[in-house]
Amino acid sequence: MNLFNNHSAILLIYCPDRKGLVATITRFLSDHNGNILEIDQHVDKEHRVFFMRVKWDLQGFKIPESKIQEKFKEEIAKPLNLAWQLYFTKNIPRMAVFVSRYPHCLHDILARYNSGEWKVEISLIISNHKDLQPLAERYEIDFHYFHVTPENKADGEIKQRHLLKKHGIDFIILARYMQILSEDFVSEYTSRIINIHHSFLPAFPGAKPYHSAYKRGVKVIGATSHYVTSELDQGPIIEQDVIHVNHRHSVDDLVRKGRDLEKIVLSRAIWHHLQRKTLVFENRTIVFQ
Repeated sequence: MNLFNNHSAILLIYCPDRKGLVATITRFLSDHNGNILEIDQHVDKEHRVFFMRVKWDLQGFKIPESKIQEKFKEEIAKPLNLAWQLYFTKNIPRMAVFVSRYPHCLHDILARYNSGEWKVEISLIISNHKDLQPLAERYEIDFHYFHVTPENKADGEIKQRHLLKKHGIDFIILARYMQILSEDFVSEYTSRIINIHHSFLPAFPGAKPYHSAYKRGVKVIGATSHYVTSELDQGPIIEQDVIHVNHRHSVDDLVRKGRDLEKIVLSRAIWHHLQRKTLVFENRTIVFQ
């Protein structure tokens, strides 16, 4: 079965843990002739919180799509005091990519997009430099340049947010965008802005982290992708990975390996988000299998 083409629905749920939650939720789907395609659950024993993701086939489902939210709320969510989100796989998310001058992450994103690997629409690319405009034009994606200075940054963000609304953007990727977004901007897209950075933070901050790491003789380098919050680089982590290095590797080797890992980790995070496999709880991310 091709799950890309299948018309299905996904529920993300969390609530205080108690007995019978899985049975109650799956019975609701079964009673209405729902065929479960994927299911995963987790209990945070420290906080006594239950988390669940369930995906089911809508073919033959007895509740009309327009009534599922209302029906689930009245029969299940309200009585059990659930926090929940409902998604339909037929709805293709609209994504915006913010970049500066580093091309590696954008190249990887556009290659996956162009190959059809991701079910997503990249509506626009926004940058504070013009370097990557030819790449956007090659893929026939709208490119918008904003010259950012401390004096015009606030006005620029207002224009960017207007542009995002105009294009109906669902989520944003910071593909090595070397600017800090304002708290107002971030709050408008809570858990919908994904960033990538090297995993040296906070040990080796600054413009040349690989040079600093090289001087210290590090034995691993890595990358971290996370949702953006108002606290810089402290958002809930979606994906991480590391690779080993040694004294034979030069600074150029570290940069090359690090950037390769950055684009892979970012793409994994985007995939998890597109598959509705992430659920944020108290600055931690549950990533369902």
